[in-house]
Amino acid sequence: MADDLRYPVGPWQRPAAGATATDAERGAWIAEIAAAPAALRRAVAGLSEAQLETPYRPGGWTVRQVVHHVPDSHMNAYVRFKLALTEATPTIKPYDQAAWAMLRDARTVPIEGSLAMLEGLHARWVAVLRGMSAADFQRGYNHPEQQRVVLLEEALSMYAWHGRHHVAHITSLRAREGWH
Repeated sequence: MADDLRYPVGPWQRPAAGATATDAERGAWIAEIAAAPAALRRAVAGLSEAQLETPYRPGGWTVRQVVHHVPDSHMNAYVRFKLALTEATPTIKPYDQAAWAMLRDARTVPIEGSLAMLEGLHARWVAVLRGMSAADFQRGYNHPEQQRVVLLEEALSMYAWHGRHHVAHITSLRAREGWH
């Protein structure tokens, strides 16, 4: 699967229906979320403006768009977690991530603001995650596009993968292009 430029770490694997993660699995996913901002910052360190404008794959987003996408996505995830922790199965508002990536800010703004945003966001999100009980991870939100309730435990797994996934888009591009 590593040869598929869309999924350099493989596609996310949804947990089996009815499966419950262990404390160790949840802890590992939280650690991945905690590490994601530094991993993204390392992935883009030293890239030129021309390199930031390079798509990570043919027909894909530029490195700049990927960097801006991660905090956009994780900001939505953070809000979804907070809603699910404070309301009874709230219905979340989906968003068109491809359209967001085409907005002027995602195509032109320097990446430092998004890197800093991700650091601050993840500091808050990880504090929430580390304060959650096993029962809290069984709370969920209604996702109208998926027409189902997404448990926070499942969302945690997916967003841990999501950070790795996008960092690998950049690091695999760097490796292919010989950018050191």
